Amino acid sequence: MRIQALENKVEKATQTIHLTSPRIVCYHQTHFYNGQRISFLPLLEKKTAVSHIILAAIHLNEPGNITLNDDPYDIALNDVIWEEVRTVQKAGIKVLGMLGGAALGSFQRLEKDFDLYYKLLRGMVVQTGLDGLDLDVEEEISLASIIRLIDQLRYDFGKDFLITLAPVATALQEGKHLSGFDYPTLEAVFGHNIAWYNTQFYCGWGSVEDTTGYDKIIELGWAADKVVLGVTTNPESALGWVPDEMLQATLLSLTGKYPNFGGVMGWEYFNSITAAEPFGWPWSWANLMTSILLPDFASSPAAEKRSSLVQNPLCSEMTRAIAGSDA
Repeated sequence: MRIQALENKVEKATQTIHLTSPRIVCYHQTHFYNGQRISFLPLLEKKTAVSHIILAAIHLNEPGNITLNDDPYDIALNDVIWEEVRTVQKAGIKVLGMLGGAALGSFQRLEKDFDLYYKLLRGMVVQTGLDGLDLDVEEEISLASIIRLIDQLRYDFGKDFLITLAPVATALQEGKHLSGFDYPTLEAVFGHNIAWYNTQFYCGWGSVEDTTGYDKIIELGWAADKVVLGVTTNPESALGWVPDEMLQATLLSLTGKYPNFGGVMGWEYFNSITAAEPFGWPWSWANLMTSILLPDFASSPAAEKRSSLVQNPLCSEMTRAIAGSDA
């Protein structure tokens, strides 16, 4: 197997970084919709077992500025986002920022002028108190470039800072992908600095109709605890959505095959739907994943503690507001 063969040539500096599996990861990019702010505090109130929230998307722009989606991350409009980050962190949820994605340029700018653009990125992480960064490289850069970024992040923020990547599934299957560099080589030589991979099994890059695509990745030597199954939470968000029953069968099969299964991630939070809630609530998908992967969580002391952080009239009002008139 290719990864093991490469690893035999490399002495790992530390053990693999990972948290308790299975993870339930929510991507949250749409912070405002139809004039309403999309709060993520209901993930606590509704007693979901979400382990990580990834805020998208951070962009490094010319001639030298950084934004969260289209706006500076530190404008007053975003203050409530960072307040909510601190609240969910108190509940034990880790919050990462997603760098890159479909809007190209951030990683190529780092490659061309690392000092200028890394300073902006580092400043944002320091100011906002993020627990990590998710590197969604959908543009061609070199292996040396991504290693330099990961190495500098590890040096600046220490061993507990979470660094994840978000490759399409074919990137871990030795097929065509979007990033330019080779993921098996990255894992072999620098995997000790990567917590896990939020692997996109949608948009034509993979399928969650069954376990075939995930199994192929594991057969190639990847550790299951580092491969998070990425799905879309709404058929309007991306190609590749599957009904609840099919996704449940896939997830239960994976947890049966791989006791250290890395978990599931959903793109994205704001418009998730399920069979039980077909009109959609932002927390619907997270509730479904909790019921499948950690069915006892909702009645646990940990869930009660989470919920107690937001049990007040303001949160109830916020919950009604983010659902909007369409729900």
